[in-house]
Amino acid sequence: MIPMVETAIICAPAPSLPSEDAADPESATRVLRRFRVVFNAVKAHFQQVERRAGIGGAQVWALSLIAERPEIGVGELARSMDIHQTTASNLVKALMLAGLIETHRNAPDRRTVQLRVLPAGLEVLKKAPGPFSGVLPDALSRLDRATLDRLDQDLGALIALLKVDERSASIPLAQM
Repeated sequence: MIPMVETAIICAPAPSLPSEDAADPESATRVLRRFRVVFNAVKAHFQQVERRAGIGGAQVWALSLIAERPEIGVGELARSMDIHQTTASNLVKALMLAGLIETHRNAPDRRTVQLRVLPAGLEVLKKAPGPFSGVLPDALSRLDRATLDRLDQDLGALIALLKVDERSASIPLAQM
């Protein structure tokens, strides 16, 4: 008698079937087009920023915050931009290498670094089109609370379906 050997068949997960209340394909296409409009607006803005200012959008935003708040620290800059402190440090390093900002330590805690915009940085900001934070954060900040809450909930559902790592939320759009 020949022993039976079980074999496992490994398949890709079956595509999820639409539920009864799922949107029709035309609705999904319409929403996809809206995402394209948003993404293209963001992309076009950052391209325009880079063309005019000569540096990337995230750098312009960081530079503008440093100009608004002389003596800001890297941690506060990271919080203001809602990015990881390492990302903020990299932006600061690039701005320093470009000769647009300077750092100094004059707080009681000599480990703390304060940032200050140099005249060359102010010239870059004069050339850069606004909004410095980007068109999407600017538009979102002008929406009413109820709309933002709906967007947050609906985008949360979309992100869950995408099954993506949400740690990318701390990467500035200009660096994507």
